Amino acid sequence: MKNMNNIHPTAIIHPKAELGSANTIGAHCVIEADVVLGDNNQLYSGAVLKDGCRIGDNNIFYEYAVMAGLPQDVSFDKQAQTLVEIGNHNEFREYTTVNRATLKENGVTKLGNHNFLMAHAHIGHDCVLADNIVMVISSGIAGHVHVGQGAFISGGVMVHQFVNIGQYAMIGGNAKITQDVLPFFITDGVPAFVKGINVVGLKRAGFKKSDISELKQAYRIIFNSANSLEQIMAHLSSINSNIIKELSSFIGRSKRGFHRTERD
Repeated sequence: MKNMNNIHPTAIIHPKAELGSANTIGAHCVIEADVVLGDNNQLYSGAVLKDGCRIGDNNIFYEYAVMAGLPQDVSFDKQAQTLVEIGNHNEFREYTTVNRATLKENGVTKLGNHNFLMAHAHIGHDCVLADNIVMVISSGIAGHVHVGQGAFISGGVMVHQFVNIGQYAMIGGNAKITQDVLPFFITDGVPAFVKGINVVGLKRAGFKKSDISELKQAYRIIFNSANSLEQIMAHLSSINSNIIKELSSFIGRSKRGFHRTERD
């Protein structure tokens, strides 16, 4: 199908790589053998798709972005056939890196749709990212991190392995994330703490004023130092709200504990 793509003569494409149509492959790009590339993707100069890439449609890979690099894990078996799966309409700016999975055969590092990774952002092995996520310049997430829809990870943020970041969470610049990050809230600082509700992000995403009011009520419940976790969960379950049900469910699933307010 290469004759249906616009491929620069200096690009190196393995004959076993599977390419769809209407892709633009720039100068000095490298596409290895075990790569499946969909339609209408664009690779700028020097972008690299390594073995294990499974890529959808309408993605953009800027200069020297590297997809499916080997996991940065000393225990990884370099012969293991693991993958990186990338959906549609994602944008990877200069020098972004996404590592393939590490733990088992057919393991997957997975990204959904409409994600925007700015320059030098890094996604470690076995991570799972949903849709509409932004990672700002020089942010990085370690292995086995899950990131919910619409989360915003600011510049310089470093995320510890096995952390879960909730949907529409906002993490402030250079924050140190070692525990789970509650959805819908702003978390910032070193060490990180919850600073309030992500009002601007929620409004931009189309949430209602009533949703924000309910989150304010939940905020008071969660960060009232007199409440035990059991009391927090009981109070949240008494609120008849879909957004609070999501928040309560996230807290119930948390195994690492979650970042709290500075006073806590």
